[in-house]
Amino acid sequence: MSTASWEDRAARAALYLAGASAVSVLVSIAASQLLLALALVALLVSRLRLRMPAVWVPLAVFVAGTVIAILASEDPGAGRPQIRKMFVLLMLPVVYSAVRTVGQARALVLGWVAVGSLSAAVGLIQFADKLRAARSAGAGFYDYYIAERISGFMSHWMTFAGQLMLAGLLLAAFLLFSPHARGRAKWMSVIAAALIGSALALNMTRSIWLAGALALLYLVWHWKRPLVLLAPVVLAALVAAGPGSLRARLISIVQPRREVDSNLHRIVCWRTGLRMVQAHPWLGLGPEVVRLRFHDFLPPDAPQPLPTGWYGHLHNLYLHYAAERGIPTAMAVVWLLAQAFWELHHAARRTPAGRDEGRFLLHGAAACVLGVAVAGLFEVNLGDSEVLMMFLAVLACGYLAREQVEAGHGRIAA
Repeated sequence: MSTASWEDRAARAALYLAGASAVSVLVSIAASQLLLALALVALLVSRLRLRMPAVWVPLAVFVAGTVIAILASEDPGAGRPQIRKMFVLLMLPVVYSAVRTVGQARALVLGWVAVGSLSAAVGLIQFADKLRAARSAGAGFYDYYIAERISGFMSHWMTFAGQLMLAGLLLAAFLLFSPHARGRAKWMSVIAAALIGSALALNMTRSIWLAGALALLYLVWHWKRPLVLLAPVVLAALVAAGPGSLRARLISIVQPRREVDSNLHRIVCWRTGLRMVQAHPWLGLGPEVVRLRFHDFLPPDAPQPLPTGWYGHLHNLYLHYAAERGIPTAMAVVWLLAQAFWELHHAARRTPAGRDEGRFLLHGAAACVLGVAVAGLFEVNLGDSEVLMMFLAVLACGYLAREQVEAGHGRIAA
């Protein structure tokens, strides 16, 4: 068999393995990372050029800042998990190199939607089980549920919500902008949207509600702007039709219950993080040291006992990275998100009006960036490998579409 034939087969294998890695992260992080490693090997065998999109510069700054922060840390050994975690960053160049056409990128998006819908369906079954369990225990459902919510195929509800938000936004972009959203594909997508939307609502993660809503409004604005005015009406209808626990969760945004809702807990985390940043502004305490030194930086007037919640991180992506790795490294994350949103959004504006594959992928990826950026105000979402790997693959698809548009190909229909 000729060398060229082997290289072609390796390139196809890299495509399938990269796609499988990106989609399987919705089910198993171990399987996803194994497939990512195999995809990288296939790419190297194929001799395809390993490519990086334009956001490689802030990503490189972030990696360099992380390494420096570990070396300067009072406990460098604690940062070893973050060195190992850098492997997942390969998702960006591997998908960007292996996926070569917008048709392949669309197939990857639909793969996320399909598996995300299955995960959502599992989550809905979990919700019904938890409802029955609360009734059997004679407990109030809201108090019973908030501490242990639906998680689909994932082990934690925050991971589940973060992944479903990305899949849901891409699905919305497909329905609004893709020329392939017609006939059977359209109605299957509507069913998937109902599953994913219901699971996100019942997951009751408020940061995802806010982030997803703003990103969805971005998509609607670029589809049919007058419909944005209906957002308050739609929200009121959803609240009226939803279960009482959903209304209670919305009310908790402004009227939290101390031992159930996380508002006060987050305020303590943020105030503590600010004290860490003030003490170590340039290089931070060191990766993974925030959780070890948290109580050393508690404000003197922090309530005791501390409000119920998880104090292993600061529940704000930007503040957490500033406290761990210093302000410059945290700003590299802001740089990456701002650059990605601007470049994807700007490229989307250059696509022809109407339904277009480039428009779908670009607006969908830009909405995902917006959603992740907003959710990061309330959670260390990109510190979650499952969410990070999926997000990087979404960026790769978006930048592939940008590449096609910038090349002057005009309308992209395949």
